[in-house]
Amino acid sequence: MSHVPRPLPSPAVLRRGPGGMALSGREAEKQGPAEPRPGREPQSWWCLVSYLCFYGFMAQMRPGESFVTPYLLGPDKNFTQKQVTNEITPVLSYSYLAVLVPIFLLTDYLRYKPVLLLQGLSYVSVWLLLLFGSSVLHMQLMELFFSITMAARIAYSSYVFSLVPPAHYQRVAGYSRAAVLLGVFTSSVLGQLLVTMGRVPFSTLNYISLAFLTFSLVLALFLRRPKRSLFFNRSAPTEASPSELDQMNPGPGQPAGGKPGPAAAWRDSALARMVRELGHNLRLPQLRLWSLWWVFNSTGYYLIVYYVHILWNVVNPTMDSTRVYNGGADAASTLLGAITSFAAGFVKIRWAVWAKLVIAVVTVVQAGLVFLMYRTDSIWLCYMAFVLFRGSYQFLVPIATFQIASSLSHELRALVFGVNTFLATVLKTIITLIISDKRGLGLPVHSQFLVYFMYFLVLFVAYFFAAVLVGLQHLRRGSHQPLPPAQELRSPVQEKAVQDGALGSLQPGARPLAPEDGLEAVGPVSPEQSQQPEAKA
Repeated sequence: MSHVPRPLPSPAVLRRGPGGMALSGREAEKQGPAEPRPGREPQSWWCLVSYLCFYGFMAQMRPGESFVTPYLLGPDKNFTQKQVTNEITPVLSYSYLAVLVPIFLLTDYLRYKPVLLLQGLSYVSVWLLLLFGSSVLHMQLMELFFSITMAARIAYSSYVFSLVPPAHYQRVAGYSRAAVLLGVFTSSVLGQLLVTMGRVPFSTLNYISLAFLTFSLVLALFLRRPKRSLFFNRSAPTEASPSELDQMNPGPGQPAGGKPGPAAAWRDSALARMVRELGHNLRLPQLRLWSLWWVFNSTGYYLIVYYVHILWNVVNPTMDSTRVYNGGADAASTLLGAITSFAAGFVKIRWAVWAKLVIAVVTVVQAGLVFLMYRTDSIWLCYMAFVLFRGSYQFLVPIATFQIASSLSHELRALVFGVNTFLATVLKTIITLIISDKRGLGLPVHSQFLVYFMYFLVLFVAYFFAAVLVGLQHLRRGSHQPLPPAQELRSPVQEKAVQDGALGSLQPGARPLAPEDGLEAVGPVSPEQSQQPEAKA
């Protein structure tokens, strides 16, 4: 089981100032009543955010998750390693692909809360099947329910933005993200302490997890259902508050004297305008680069996360549960991932020039760590390699998120992140079918890690040669021009202006994405920025 990327941002509504000029963020707040009125209203939505964060923390309290694989392979369930590797675990990729798009659409259409309830019910179903299931089919159903919980995480990460004004997006996103990370870390540490020091059996650990998840399901019942969402439940458009889609290039107007025909209606639809705008934005090299990184590298990352617990059991096939330290490894990787994600916001570099080289270096480090996991017979080296592997991936997630999101409207951000995640899931499913499934090659887990090492090595070669080409083009085009000082994260539009020597043509006050735009340029990543998530059992 695994955690996935964290999903997608909610829209911030633009306002119009005098003369119909579109205002955003801070300007809109000065012109209109974006802030809650003084009195009891701010206290009300802060209470809602606090309750949501508490729910997010409790939903991560699954101390048995890090020990699911040794539980399945041990005397409690007595499944074979081949059954777990080639019959049970592959179902997670297939079912996640099947439910990803429907859950995403239902999340928006039903306005979050019903999907959070579905997630809670699915978590309870997962642990009921773990405790009382006895066949491979039961465990495959367990993976199906877990895939629903993974897809439904978008509801939590998007829900918080329906509670607060846009000016507070960054702060509450940090709070909700911190609640999730704290929950994952606490859960992993608690599970490890119970196993190592308390000598608690894996089955008892799963009963404790079931109790926590039942409590979190009860908490979800008392969440307030928002009145608006991203696509299906938008606020009624008025002249004073048009959506960001209204700022896009409009399609051809209606035919004179009648209703528009089907072709004209399609051209004027929100989806068609989003597709046209997306095609225009795809001309930005940085947007293409980081979208490709998202698809290919997240595929490899989650394949490692899915199967690493099985590898740990092969490297350390002990029957003494007190010597299984999976919870500690998951806790350490969660902590390092949070630290590297935070540190990435303070990296000052010209991303338009150095992005491909940075990606190449991180990718070759990941390839080396995967090879170490494949070769080593030491469980401690295997744990350390996974912790570093996960931390290196999380380092690039906020950078990729910023580079993708900063040049797009809020609606397009949701579309692009959704498409990237879907394509990564498709690729992951294809690799799983060929490499892992018993209907394909059905490779043992050690051989799979050799394949994943080669996968990351191929990615490194591609990124490295692309970086060399960028360097040669840069030297050929402007070696006589002095380099400007290193900058913090900037949007692809600004980076392109720097490359073209047109930075001075930007309007005064041009800046990277500001807090009121709903994403963070620096500092801890928000839930929609990183998904990526937590440890897998």
